[in-house]
Order: sequence, then C-alpha cells, then structure tokens
Amino acid sequence: MPNRQLLPALDDVSKRIIEVLQEDGRMSYAAIGKAVGLSEAAARQRVQRLLDSGVMQIVAVTDPVQVGFARQAMIGIRAEGDTRVVADRLADLPEIDYVVVTAGSFDVLVEVVCEDDDGLLELINDKIRSIPGVVGTETFVYLKLRKQLYNWGTR
Repeated sequence: MPNRQLLPALDDVSKRIIEVLQEDGRMSYAAIGKAVGLSEAAARQRVQRLLDSGVMQIVAVTDPVQVGFARQAMIGIRAEGDTRVVADRLADLPEIDYVVVTAGSFDVLVEVVCEDDDGLLELINDKIRSIPGVVGTETFVYLKLRKQLYNWGTR
C-alpha cells in the first residue's frame, strides 16, 4: 500500500466516485460519470488513477464458508524486536488476509481464513509461531459473521 503522506488529496469528485463504487463495484463508467457529473471517459480515467495510486481496489467479496473455508479467526500476536518485520512475514502467508500492526495487548493482529480446524492448527503451530520474533499468540475463532460492510465512504 502506498505511503499515505505521499498520496494526493482527494477532491470531491474522486471521493464521490469511491462512494458510488462502494455501493456497487460493478457500476459502468457511464453510470459513474452520470452520478458524479463527468463524461464516461473522464470517469474511466479517474477510476484508473484511483486504482493505480492504491487509493482503492475493486474486488469481489465472498462468503468464505460458501467457497470452502469453514474456519475464520482473528489472531493476536505478541512479538519482540521490529514488529514491522514480523508483520511483513505474516503478510506473506496465503491463509492470512488481513495484517495490522497495533498498540496495546498485541503487537500485530491478523485475520485468517482456513478450510478447517486442522488447517488453523497447522497455520498457528507450524507457520505463525515459527516466525522469528513471534513470542505468543491468542486466537479468536469466528462463530458467526454478523456484519461486514465496505461502504464507510470517504468522509
């Protein structure tokens, strides 16, 4: 992800483009342009600039259970040394879809998606705990997803 300090300030049109795409990521460039007051070509260019700069991504969000990943969890990780190095190693693991360096009881939080409990156990014991600098983990197994939104806007 690009350094936030180097990103250009978003104008109102770019912010509105992000908001309409958060509502419907499949919206055509013509519809985006109409919603924000641009031509189709100008909307396409704006969207491409937002994608190229890393300000946004357009992705398909799935229900992990329905695509074969029955076990999800958040894992709190305590680390010693440079937590950024630990976070980078964690980010390399394909089972981990979210990595954030934190302050508080844990140094790093990761969200994991596994096929089953055996996969989760293997990930924790064989992969996460073997990373140099990891000194402890605490796992929070997801029982039921109640809310997950991506439409928080741009403020």
